[in-house]
Amino acid sequence: MGKVTGFMEIDRQTAKYQPASDRIRHFREFTIRMTDQEVVKQAARCMDCGIPYCHGPTGCPVHNQIPDWNDLVYNNKWEEAIRNLHSTNNFPEFTGRICPAPCEEACTLNLEDAPVAIKTVEQAIADKAYEMGFIVPQPVLRKTGKQVAIIGSGPAGLAAAQQLARAGHAVHVYERESRPGGLLRFGIPDFKMEKHFIDRRVEQMEGEGVTFFCNVNVGVDKTAEELLSSYDAVLYCGGSEKPRDVGIPGVELIGVHDAMPYLVQQNKRVGRERGDSVLWASEPVIAGGKHVVVIGGGDTASDCVGTAFRQGAVRVSQLDIRPQPPEKEDKLAVWPYWATKMRTSSSQAEGVVREFQVGTLALVGENGILTGVKCCQVDEHRKPIAGSEFIIKADLVFVAIGFRGPDDSSVIKELDGRLTMNTDRRGSANVVANEQDYETSVPKLWAAGDVRRGQSLVVWAIREGRQAAREIDLKLMGATDLPR
Repeated sequence: MGKVTGFMEIDRQTAKYQPASDRIRHFREFTIRMTDQEVVKQAARCMDCGIPYCHGPTGCPVHNQIPDWNDLVYNNKWEEAIRNLHSTNNFPEFTGRICPAPCEEACTLNLEDAPVAIKTVEQAIADKAYEMGFIVPQPVLRKTGKQVAIIGSGPAGLAAAQQLARAGHAVHVYERESRPGGLLRFGIPDFKMEKHFIDRRVEQMEGEGVTFFCNVNVGVDKTAEELLSSYDAVLYCGGSEKPRDVGIPGVELIGVHDAMPYLVQQNKRVGRERGDSVLWASEPVIAGGKHVVVIGGGDTASDCVGTAFRQGAVRVSQLDIRPQPPEKEDKLAVWPYWATKMRTSSSQAEGVVREFQVGTLALVGENGILTGVKCCQVDEHRKPIAGSEFIIKADLVFVAIGFRGPDDSSVIKELDGRLTMNTDRRGSANVVANEQDYETSVPKLWAAGDVRRGQSLVVWAIREGRQAAREIDLKLMGATDLPR
């Protein structure tokens, strides 16, 4: 606790944004960074709340020691702060940008709607650490002689790779795409997180002995059996990328697309990447001069909204079947858990028309080309209300209603019959592996991240990657110093 009376004397402040009229003209990050002095003041607001709900289990999935590094920042001990932060989170510059911050929802000061700006301080610690040269490769002096293969280089795969390399194992990461990062690189728009942050981490990890093999689709270009026979352990971190079926007439019309291929395509343009991706749409999809409708109310839908505006869309509408949530939650009923309340993302604030409690009946068109979306109002049970039908003009529709499990055309297809799968409550078919050891039904194969738990947050993927790395190290060596 840096300043005993800080939470009473200092108002909550977070980083400001460039005006929407300016930021929609480019794909770069648009957050205006706070000064060190401003960050120190925000860290001073952390109070001696007795039970810090912010760092779990209700708050931070990786159990960041938030009060500790707030105190260190307040005392200008930036190097100690990044060391503490790295002890629980391999990539705070990622989570400081794209995590929705359940820690702030769990903050005791959120009872007064003014939580500590935890996410802002976390990002500031990571950015300051890079500026000061505190983040460098940490190669081990002694190798174990064990080799571990990791399939997928998203946040779970990257976290596991770094942990295992620091335990002394030879780590080889196999990535289907042209560069490491998974959907961190190709799914999350650059205006939310620029990709040089991933490049810096990859460079650090290569300095620690991690080897990346890109453009290798395990299960297609190289079999999973080859990895299982060649390595002491294999960790499957393939993510959850199979889109849910919207289940309405008209999805075959020209102009209707799943959300993720659209985002991947634009990210590859920004990164000057080639377009030969598994997720790349067959034809260029540009929203410039068009009426766009996004079906879905989550983060992926919001990313489509922001991307469409930057491409020059005339109008963007977003359809959410859920009722419009209240502006303010009942604190005594939900705190310290994540509350359902009205939230507006930076992309939505750029001018989207949001339609709540609206169901999509059909996608309509002429001569095979999309012209509109037939909608209706729905009741609290999501049943159509008779006589409430209407049509929204649309030249492009992006379906962003979530994902139903990992890609089943590669590793899962090859190991069919041996790899146990399970359908969760959301209908996603995921790889079965428990949270104690992360082992699958296939000997020597572990699984972590969205491929195991289903569609989730980047911070959960980092946690699972770290925990799986510990279990693999324990299995290979009989003991481990890696944290759980």
